[in-house]
Amino acid sequence: MKYLGLAYFTPEKFAAMAPDDVKALVSQCPALDEKMRATGKVLVSASLGDLDSWRTLRPRSGKTHVSDGPYAESKEVVGGLFIIEADSRDEALRIASMHPAATLGEEGGWAVELIPMDFYLAQ
Repeated sequence: MKYLGLAYFTPEKFAAMAPDDVKALVSQCPALDEKMRATGKVLVSASLGDLDSWRTLRPRSGKTHVSDGPYAESKEVVGGLFIIEADSRDEALRIASMHPAATLGEEGGWAVELIPMDFYLAQ
């Protein structure tokens, strides 16, 4: 089974942190990301671009309307994603718990959502 992990943060909380605290927090991420990838079960792992560069596409009056910003209004915003291939939900949870957003960053509103998914690769 494949699982989509969405790593969230709360922009207001993150922005309220002192720059040195942000730097210290983010500096811990590469080692945790590597630990998660070392399981051999992570198919994809990515951090997402700056929110100012996001665009949302929605159908409006029979046309596609493009607007600035995150895809949905929420206090939490997706900052990264990963895909795990695991033999069980418990294994997926164990691996996802290694992600920095599941272990660090409480002050920045970090969290991980784990979602079972069907998966195919476009040819």
